[in-house]
Amino acid sequence: MKLARFKAHGLICIGRIEDAVIHPVGPEAPPREYALEEVQLLPPSEPTKIVAVGLNYRDHAQELGLAIPEEPLIFMKPSSSVIGPGDPIVIPPQSVRVDFEAELGIVIGRTAYRVSLENASDHILGFTCLNDVTARDLQSKDGQWTRAKSFDTFCPVGPWVETQIDPSGLQIELYLNGELKQKSRTSNLIFDPFRLVEFISGIMTLFPGDIIATGTPSGIGPMVAGDTVEVRIEGIGSLINKAVSALL
Repeated sequence: MKLARFKAHGLICIGRIEDAVIHPVGPEAPPREYALEEVQLLPPSEPTKIVAVGLNYRDHAQELGLAIPEEPLIFMKPSSSVIGPGDPIVIPPQSVRVDFEAELGIVIGRTAYRVSLENASDHILGFTCLNDVTARDLQSKDGQWTRAKSFDTFCPVGPWVETQIDPSGLQIELYLNGELKQKSRTSNLIFDPFRLVEFISGIMTLFPGDIIATGTPSGIGPMVAGDTVEVRIEGIGSLINKAVSALL
């Protein structure tokens, strides 16, 4: 089932998507359906935090010539970095190289703290597309990742949450202006989504709506103002955003 947050006629609602039609759900849902083109899709959740994982694809580690990590390498992106489908990615004036990173996003459905591997799936609402936008030059300059990962608009998420999918072998792709730049499968993940929920919830409480960005495959590269970036994940959908200059 695909669940989306959307805005229609000034109202923000949650809906179930079937055949390009949104069926609002919940006690305050409007008593009508909407065609997708009638609404503005919003980020599919309102996270208190985004916990991201570095170097979590075997092909990406090989690309960089780095050893496979023994434990997940985690970092944070602020909730202020989140944008939805179609929203612009703003290239900040502080950076001369901003990269795309296609990722599978885990959306938390139930509060999770010290969750076991066996029970991890009970705390996952579903999965979505995510672009872990990164100021690569600042990442190298700073020696740590907070500034490079945290600019406003640096976490496009969407277009919805798929609640009924096996995340273990999905094809993940990124297209820059229609040209394929990244392609892999989630079977290449070093730490799968359930292991990540177990590991991260052992450190911090994950709240409903929080997002785990599971890492990016090989092929990362730069984008500039005017570029269109699309993350496609098999069985979930397509997340499209355009990069713009902060000076506009």
